[in-house]
Amino acid sequence: MIEVEKKFILTGEEEARLLKGAEFIGQRMMTDVYYDTADYALTMRDWWLRNRDGRFELKCRLKTDRAQFGDEIEGEETIRQKMNIGAGEDLACDLAIHGYAPFCTCRTMRRKYRKGLFTIDCDAADMDGFVYHVAEIELMVSNPSEADEAMERIMTFARNEGLATGHVAGKIAAFLREKKPDHYRALARHARGSE
Repeated sequence: MIEVEKKFILTGEEEARLLKGAEFIGQRMMTDVYYDTADYALTMRDWWLRNRDGRFELKCRLKTDRAQFGDEIEGEETIRQKMNIGAGEDLACDLAIHGYAPFCTCRTMRRKYRKGLFTIDCDAADMDGFVYHVAEIELMVSNPSEADEAMERIMTFARNEGLATGHVAGKIAAFLREKKPDHYRALARHARGSE
């Protein structure tokens, strides 16, 4: 399955309105450690390698005309194949051997809701003292060809809920902008060059 999502910064009033009538699914605390090389080899490709609570995940962003969505790869063997890292006993050690190192530790309290077809995540994240609150409205699709339609459904839902639909930085992008400006500027230059 492919996750199609849109991020929002919500006021307290907007959050209350959005969550009215939503089913509370649960909450959990997550600790994510993000990895990259000194020259940002992964994040420049819009690949986000993280160790979430002891399990590695690789989120590879893909784009269409209207939607940005992620292919979430789980399982060390699959991640090794995608990143061309040979078989080994410990992925964290093998990452270090290949020049990958942690660049951000993100502790997030996530509250998850369901409203109709949509999943809503409300996150409060702390990244080395930088605190960021963001909400995501998500739909899952089985095929990349469905991403644009899913994004349009998310946008229609958001507008019907009275939410502003402009660009919102994700947690890690906001952290990089504030705490690691060289990394952030490199990503911004790369994004402008690939448009």
